[in-house]
Amino acid sequence: MNILLDLFLTFAKIGLFTFGGGYAMISVIENHCVERKQWITHDEMMNMTVIAESTPGPIAINCATFAGYKKAGVIGALVATLGIVVPSFVIIFLISMFLDNFMEITLIANAFKGIKIAVGILILDAAITMIKKMNKKKFPRTIMICSCMVMFCINIFSWNFSSISLMLVAAIISLIFFILNGAPEQKGGAKK
Repeated sequence: MNILLDLFLTFAKIGLFTFGGGYAMISVIENHCVERKQWITHDEMMNMTVIAESTPGPIAINCATFAGYKKAGVIGALVATLGIVVPSFVIIFLISMFLDNFMEITLIANAFKGIKIAVGILILDAAITMIKKMNKKKFPRTIMICSCMVMFCINIFSWNFSSISLMLVAAIISLIFFILNGAPEQKGGAKK
């Protein structure tokens, strides 16, 4: 029972104090789940982030669900998911009840300008942490650099190309490379 309460309170704190959506929450989730609580390893966090991005739903909720499942099964997944969702739901509900023109309040509008900058820094921090801990081999680095360049071009030239399509292309290229190299033995689905 203690682990369920710990899961709920940890993810409720993450959900309550992290602004900017799922990408901003990744570094906070990693800090709590990998470094402080050691519920999952960094490699599991990397895999969890990729899977959470690739599956339907908000990335932070998907990450919370995975971490909760890893620690305490289906009940843990449910408790962690509720923990990350409830604070946002309550805050938005209260704002909608009492403040019709919430963003027109000068103090709030100015606070959110500062929050936007902090969110960008949190997202950049998560990206830098993942890059530092990424596999040091040439192929993953090449995929990363090419993906960044393509995303940069898509944004600069306003091309209509989904980031999901880019992930699928990268996955297909990686799979082809994996097959052509004889599917070397590795953890989690290895050739025997």
